[in-house]
Amino acid sequence: MTGFPERPVRPGDRLRPAVRNSGSLLVDNIGELVTNSFGAGEGGPLGIRRNAALLVEDGVVAWVGSARDTPAADRRIDAEGAAVLPGFVDSHAHLVFAGDRAAEFAARMAGEPYTGGGIRTTVGATRAAADDELRATVRRLRTEAMRQGTTTIEIKSGYGLTVADEARSLRIAAEFSEDTTFLGAHVVPAEYANRPDDYVSMVCGPMLAAAAPYARWIDVFCERGAFDVDHARAILACGQAVGLGVRVHANQLGPGPGVQLGVELGAASVDHCTHLSDADVEALAAQRVDCMCTEGGHTATVATLLPGAEFSTRSPYPDARRLLDAGVTVALATDCNPGSSYTSSMPFCVALAVREMRMTPAEAVWAATAGGAAALRRTDVGRLTRGARADLMILDAPSHLHLAYRPGVPLIRQVLHNGVPQCRP
Repeated sequence: MTGFPERPVRPGDRLRPAVRNSGSLLVDNIGELVTNSFGAGEGGPLGIRRNAALLVEDGVVAWVGSARDTPAADRRIDAEGAAVLPGFVDSHAHLVFAGDRAAEFAARMAGEPYTGGGIRTTVGATRAAADDELRATVRRLRTEAMRQGTTTIEIKSGYGLTVADEARSLRIAAEFSEDTTFLGAHVVPAEYANRPDDYVSMVCGPMLAAAAPYARWIDVFCERGAFDVDHARAILACGQAVGLGVRVHANQLGPGPGVQLGVELGAASVDHCTHLSDADVEALAAQRVDCMCTEGGHTATVATLLPGAEFSTRSPYPDARRLLDAGVTVALATDCNPGSSYTSSMPFCVALAVREMRMTPAEAVWAATAGGAAALRRTDVGRLTRGARADLMILDAPSHLHLAYRPGVPLIRQVLHNGVPQCRP
């Protein structure tokens, strides 16, 4: 698969493929084009165009219109009447790790509850792994996700939990994504079990200093058994002070202060949101700003839902309908990790959201594309309008509805990333 540099980059840079096709590319004979044309007032919430075409130049969308009015181009892809969508934007993934926790999964399926304690098992394996082993895992999962339509993916650290291991995790992550997140506050490692204050001081000091050059975001697991609200606030404030954006693991295992903390700090996203009070929903709804189409991007705190985690832990699913009806911006992401959600499939998460979380197919597709872009505060991805990055997928289906209608079926016929066709599934 083309398109992934084998070199470190500065987080925040926009990755470009190592190989780019020259000239213009026309994708035409599109039966249904999902544009996510924010505020355009056409085609419903997905901005759907029928019998459409789009032109790609220099890796971005240069024109969108009717198939009857297609401009000249150097090359052409015939969609053969199929649906074309923006590439999925997976805004929550943990790809830098070693080992697996299949036995833990089997135990949960036999009735053991999920507590998050297995994270320390992955920490031990990750610390012992060589850089090339970690890099190979990220490459494998990134390629796997791309084949399923994911063209943008956020990657977190959090399985090193030493200064050196968190820095190297982010250095490796930055080779594959421009959206990298420092999650040194995932859990308190065993060697600090009785000294959580000392660990927080290290995270805020030498660990943050070593990790920040490779990160765009900072995140904290604000949950019982992980970090309380005071520790979480201190860590996130230190990250903000050095220019990192805020994300929060919040309200996964039970009610708690994580969502309110995220709103207080202006977090781009609060993730999981499984156990929400009325006050949590009201706080998210009150600060929603519908400004996806502005140059500055989306400024509200997005509720990112991770149904793969509930599927893999047999936990209650978040109530997406409650959030959407309150006017909260919702994103979907995989939470790909070796313990609680070992899936890289955004189509699977879309199907779960429709079946288990009371989302319509259109709402779920929007949340998995434009919603993910909002959670990353990006306007260049998650849509197919003029000036957007030419990240798209062609389905082996006539409509976006089939992503939920035909769960488990490999419907992604072809993926373009930065306008470059990737290898087919």
